[in-house]
Amino acid sequence: MIEDKILVRAQIEQLMANLRSKDAEVTIVFTNGCFDLFHSGHATYLEAAKEEGDILIVGVNSDESVKRLKGETRPIMDLRQRMTVLAALESVNYVVAFEEDTPYELIKQIQPDVLVKGGDWEISQIVGADIVLDRGGAVLQMRFEEGISSSELIRRMGAKSGNN
Repeated sequence: MIEDKILVRAQIEQLMANLRSKDAEVTIVFTNGCFDLFHSGHATYLEAAKEEGDILIVGVNSDESVKRLKGETRPIMDLRQRMTVLAALESVNYVVAFEEDTPYELIKQIQPDVLVKGGDWEISQIVGADIVLDRGGAVLQMRFEEGISSSELIRRMGAKSGNN
C-alpha cells in the first residue's frame, strides 16, 4: 500500500534496525532529490538505483527546501503529492522527507550500503559519500538523461504558454 511506504524521520532508525535484524546481508540503497514534476528520467533513474540492492529508500526535499534550492515558484507539486507518486513506484520501497538543503543528516541515520546520484554529480560533490565510503559502501553515479528535468519541463511549459 502506498501509505505504508511513506515514512517520517522518526521512523527511520526503527526501520533500519528491523531491516538489518531480519537480514544482516540486506543491501540498503539510498538516493534523494526534489522529484518535482515526475518524468521519465526519474523513472529510469529509480529503476536503475533499485537494481543496486534489496531496499531502495528515497529522500525527498521538503517544500521549503525546494524553494530554497530552486526558487520561490517551486515546487510545482507539494511534498505529499511528490512522495505519493514516488511511493507508488514498484522500484521504491520507502520514501522519507527531509527539511535540510541536503540529505546529510538523513544519510547518517540510514547508513545505506549504496548511495546513488545522477551522473551530473561528481563523486566528490555527492553529499553523504563520506558516510557511505567510510563504512565500506559504494557511491554510484547513474546515467543522466540530458534535456530531461523538471526545470526543463517547466521552462518549456512557460514557453508554450507565452509566459517565457
